Amino acid sequence: MDAVLHDLALHWPLYAAMPFVAALIGYVTKRVAIEMMFRPLDFVGIPPVLGWQGVVPKHGGRMAAVATELLTANLLDLREVLGRIDPVIITSELEQPLLRAVGHVAREVLAEHHPRLWEVMPTLAQEMLIKQIQASAPRLVREFLDDVRENLDDVLDVQHMTVQRLTRDKALLVRLIRETSRPEMAFIARMGIYFGFGLGLVQTIVWAFTREPWVLPAFGGVIGLCTDWLAIKLIFVPREPVRVGRVIFQGKFQRRRAEVARQYGELIANEVLTVQNLLDAVLRGPRADRLAALVENLVSETVDTQVPLSRTLGGTRLREMKHAAARKALEQLPDTARYAEGYLTEAMDVAKMIEQRMLALTPLEFEGLLRPAFRQDEWKLIAVGGVIGFVVGELQVLLMLG
Repeated sequence: MDAVLHDLALHWPLYAAMPFVAALIGYVTKRVAIEMMFRPLDFVGIPPVLGWQGVVPKHGGRMAAVATELLTANLLDLREVLGRIDPVIITSELEQPLLRAVGHVAREVLAEHHPRLWEVMPTLAQEMLIKQIQASAPRLVREFLDDVRENLDDVLDVQHMTVQRLTRDKALLVRLIRETSRPEMAFIARMGIYFGFGLGLVQTIVWAFTREPWVLPAFGGVIGLCTDWLAIKLIFVPREPVRVGRVIFQGKFQRRRAEVARQYGELIANEVLTVQNLLDAVLRGPRADRLAALVENLVSETVDTQVPLSRTLGGTRLREMKHAAARKALEQLPDTARYAEGYLTEAMDVAKMIEQRMLALTPLEFEGLLRPAFRQDEWKLIAVGGVIGFVVGELQVLLMLG
């Protein structure tokens, strides 16, 4: 004991620094682990072994599939979302751009497929014909919405759209996970300091009595390993509140359910399931041909109502005209819908639906929102923490024995 006290008095600054160095190890290993989850977006190094790519972007396809499965199975009902669109309001919002688009399409198609008739018609007759076609626009909008709702699964593959969007944009996937888990990441780093300091006190005592060179690197490795593992576990467990005396314990992510639900809903609504993205998926997705058939059917019915015009055309030319009108109508759809984007976003209110349904998830289902981000290659992150802790411990030995 006298030898211990003598060495303590002789090297007290180093002894005093040990817990703080251990706390630093705990913090640094956590920060490294966090950054390794998200960075770099692309593989850096010599593939396939020597190098690193962030865990989230590396497994982006799988994580996007998991997120999409949760989204489509538990959080989103697109039929209900589309059911919130009022045909009267959307027609009012689109009235002028819709009339312009219909008039433009009608003029182009008639001039292209029935040029002689169109050229000999007096200007007044041309305008009357265009206005007659335009008069059918509100009915077309109502029927189009009804047909899309009724055949939603045939015209829109929301799973394909979401997975493709999240996989193609790695930065978006990283932001989706990082933004909703920012407090948890800060918590992991703080826990590294607290756990590291506590283990550092034990490390100091063991070193004082043993003076064994292996103590410091061994404790450094243990601090890096254990604090990484424990901090990650404390994010998720316990899933349900557990009362111990006056203190209530619950995983931090579970405690923040309301905040996470709001953030996640807003991110999905603003970055993934936007009006433009949904429209693009309908027009260019794997089921776009079915939407084209639906529009062509609507246009065909509208053309057939123009009896004087229909009687002047042969069957082949009439079919060609209908097909051309449907194609041009689809081409005009994105620009036309843009005028109602504000109303559509507000009416569909995707963010609110996701938020409400997330609050109704079981704790295990809610954990599934973030857990896959940690589960993939989690052991590598913990191992890196242990290696860093071991190296810092070796440096401490050199200082103590130097």
